[in-house]
Amino acid sequence: MAAKTNPTVRRRRLGAELRRLRMASGLKSTEVAERLMVSQPKISHLENGNRAISPRDVRDLCAIYEVTDQQVIDSLTEMARESGQRGWWHPYGDLSDSVYIGLETDAASLHTHAPMMVPDLLQSPAYAQAVIEETIPRLSPAQAATRLKVRLRRQHRIYDPSCPLRLWAILDESALHRVVGGPDVMREQLEHLHALSAEPHITVQVLPYTAGAHPGLAGQFSVLRFADGAEAGVVYLERFTSDLYLEKASDVQYYGVMHEHLQARALTPDSSRDVITDTAKTYTALASKPCLPPRERISAGRLLPT
Repeated sequence: MAAKTNPTVRRRRLGAELRRLRMASGLKSTEVAERLMVSQPKISHLENGNRAISPRDVRDLCAIYEVTDQQVIDSLTEMARESGQRGWWHPYGDLSDSVYIGLETDAASLHTHAPMMVPDLLQSPAYAQAVIEETIPRLSPAQAATRLKVRLRRQHRIYDPSCPLRLWAILDESALHRVVGGPDVMREQLEHLHALSAEPHITVQVLPYTAGAHPGLAGQFSVLRFADGAEAGVVYLERFTSDLYLEKASDVQYYGVMHEHLQARALTPDSSRDVITDTAKTYTALASKPCLPPRERISAGRLLPT
């Protein structure tokens, strides 16, 4: 299973289990740090899954928490060994979203709401390149190329023949009309999106303008869930400088309900494919009129009268 080779997920699960054992023992993190003769932030980092933990540290912590079940100790020690492995994304350098990539790689399902653009996993190469180059300031060509490679590598997750990611994406209608990279790129992107939406493990719904106010107006969010049930799930909130990860069961449930409300307000998958097809045809018409000035050719992805 992917979980056995994914260091990010293993670290987070191991950290959550160590936190549970500490709390069950009645000890504060400062007390544990004092006994191990380490800093309190180190204990916090270990429990939050922000850094790898050695098998020796696990054994020491189990001794402090008075864990006597050898099977539990062995299981946690094995998780510590696996947490030190490197994910496929590590050769690409220090990525700001490496934590999310690790979670996404191991997830069984991903429910996402995309209010501004097509989600990363459903982007065509040209669209992805345009998004990266036009939304991240001061990005060098080499950095842009690396980000594009990583994004396209992430998409392997939805093509995995043995265990494809179950993806349910809700797109705001504005994402179809925001011209990214030009009409040709948008036409190709929407044709790509239409083809992917026909896959049995991928559901795409369009939230039309006529839906009015809805729970997704607050912004983008994704809910990741895992196959083995060891973790209730993680809510991912993408931000410009620092992303947020919500792991409380109540938070995961809340955002899951939000996604269900959006599903009910959005067009059906079949109607969504029709809208995607019609919009792609609009971009075909736009691309066929190169002699018109840009402001006359494009207005939110729609044809203007000549």
